[in-house]
Amino acid sequence: MEAATPLRNPSVRLLGDRLVVRDLVIADDCAVRLVREREEAGEDLAKVVEDAIEIGARVLDREQAGANAEFVRSEFDKTAREVETVFSERARQVGEQLERQLEEVFGPENGHLTNELKRHFSDESSAAVQHRVRQLVSEAMVKSQDDFRRLFSSQDGHNPLADLKGALLAMVKQSAENQALNLRGLDERMASLQKELQALRDEKEKLEELDAERERGAAKGRSFEELVAQAVDEIAAVQGDDSEAVGDLRGSAGRTGDIVVGIDACNGPARGRIVFEAKNSKLSKPKALAELDESLRDRDADFAVLVVPSEDKVPARMRPLREYNGDKMIVSYEPEGDVGLSLEIAYSLARARVLMSRSESEGVDAAAVHDTVERALGALEDVRRVKSTLSGATTQIDKARAIVDEMASRVRAHLQDIDGLVASEDDQPPPPSEVQQELG
Repeated sequence: MEAATPLRNPSVRLLGDRLVVRDLVIADDCAVRLVREREEAGEDLAKVVEDAIEIGARVLDREQAGANAEFVRSEFDKTAREVETVFSERARQVGEQLERQLEEVFGPENGHLTNELKRHFSDESSAAVQHRVRQLVSEAMVKSQDDFRRLFSSQDGHNPLADLKGALLAMVKQSAENQALNLRGLDERMASLQKELQALRDEKEKLEELDAERERGAAKGRSFEELVAQAVDEIAAVQGDDSEAVGDLRGSAGRTGDIVVGIDACNGPARGRIVFEAKNSKLSKPKALAELDESLRDRDADFAVLVVPSEDKVPARMRPLREYNGDKMIVSYEPEGDVGLSLEIAYSLARARVLMSRSESEGVDAAAVHDTVERALGALEDVRRVKSTLSGATTQIDKARAIVDEMASRVRAHLQDIDGLVASEDDQPPPPSEVQQELG
């Protein structure tokens, strides 16, 4: 900004907190242009000039402050470098001096503190603190023990636990007496319990011996054997036959064969014998045939029947109610399954076979017997089929039961026909081989 040649000398004065400017001419192009633009815009020129002076004053003030700050910063940096140099030198000197003093005090070999610690805490030093403390503690413990011993061993009022000691002694004595009394009662109770326990052991041993005896006597499945014996006896009573449970009796060579039936033995000498072997386990075919052969020999019977509790216990490759070798048969007897019909059929077939093999049964129609047997078996299948239907059709239980009873009556009627055919003497009997072929 350049100043023009003034017409009058400019005057600048300070009046308190005000600045008075007179006859000052500004020839700055930027200032002139700014004032002209603001004049054209209709602004107050005095206000524009006043703002320009104020703004310029603030800018000059900031520039002066920045210059002062830069000066101070340079002076501070210079002083800091000098102080750092002096401080480093002084720190080095102080460090050297401190290192010498620390070596004198804390040196591991000849330091004053190390020597003092060795003197007061080393185990080799007689004046060590721990030795002195140990000695003082030992003396205090011995004195305390003596004092406590004298205090609590006295029986006079100086002993604070004299009353408690007496009460405890009395209590312990009474407790010992009560415990002894309880122990005597407990000993008596234990003796009684031992007697009862011994009695229970004896009873258990007897039961175990009985179970072992039953096991040795082929008692496994005995309940099934008893059911079979009862059912056979009921069938035999209707036929006039004699049924005898001989499972516990020894035969000619052993105990094979559980029930022996004497045909017509209730009316005179038996016309033949049937042996029933009840097995609650599944046998193989060779084993089953061997059992039946042995039963025939032991019981001197003419026909042998193996009775098992269910279809799945029938020996493999064997069918129930079918003859084998002309003198053996397998039947499954379920007491609640087929109301005993299977066992009745097996009984009737075995009885018919025995009577047909006897000379006094001349005139038996083997073909008629075979047809009747087939019809009985067919009726039995109907019974089983209807029984199976009953399990899934509860609403038809009464009607199905009537049908089952009717079919059971039909089966029994067929059995009676078999007995009648066996007892008839109209025709000559066919040769044994043909009879076996017809029934087989």
